[in-house]
Amino acid sequence: MMPSVCDPRGQPSAWVARFAPLVARGGAVLDVACGGGRHTRLFHGRGHPVTAVDIDLRGLADLADQPGVTLLQADLEGEVPVDLGGAYAGIVVTNYLHRPLLPRLPTLLAAGGVLLYETFAQGNQRHGRPSSPAFLLRTGELLALARDAGLQVVAFEQGEIALPRAAVVQRLAAVRPMPAPDLEGEPEPRPLPHA
Repeated sequence: MMPSVCDPRGQPSAWVARFAPLVARGGAVLDVACGGGRHTRLFHGRGHPVTAVDIDLRGLADLADQPGVTLLQADLEGEVPVDLGGAYAGIVVTNYLHRPLLPRLPTLLAAGGVLLYETFAQGNQRHGRPSSPAFLLRTGELLALARDAGLQVVAFEQGEIALPRAAVVQRLAAVRPMPAPDLEGEPEPRPLPHA
């Protein structure tokens, strides 16, 4: 059943739902600026323990006593950095941008962890809010974040969308690579015999 327009929880982002299966089964997920908890609910429903962080958690009151859900009320833009934990199998951020937090997110991923990010980008001004450059990604900004953090880009999109409303967005699905195996002490490979 589709939620009503007034339902603050809404439906999960199609981008996040598409790449949710990349997150390791049962791995911990961080939902940054979780709002009404649509992605907290998505990942909790998929069997993940979820830490949901936001300045206002009223939209998640029904999840307060749910096993596997940790609600963290915090001002992500405050002067004191919030302890977000770490070693997450997945981090989700949608419709939120606080640039000082960007370089921190990849450091919170476990090896093999997935960063799913989707928010507004430059050009969105013509469609309304947000319109301040402080809240709009610059061209290729999420790609630069992934490159600088050594993440492997699985998918990236940048451009104008019509649904659920007209907007200019950037979307990223990226993975922290697994460490290379330690091959020290391994036998030298033997050449194949010639036929």
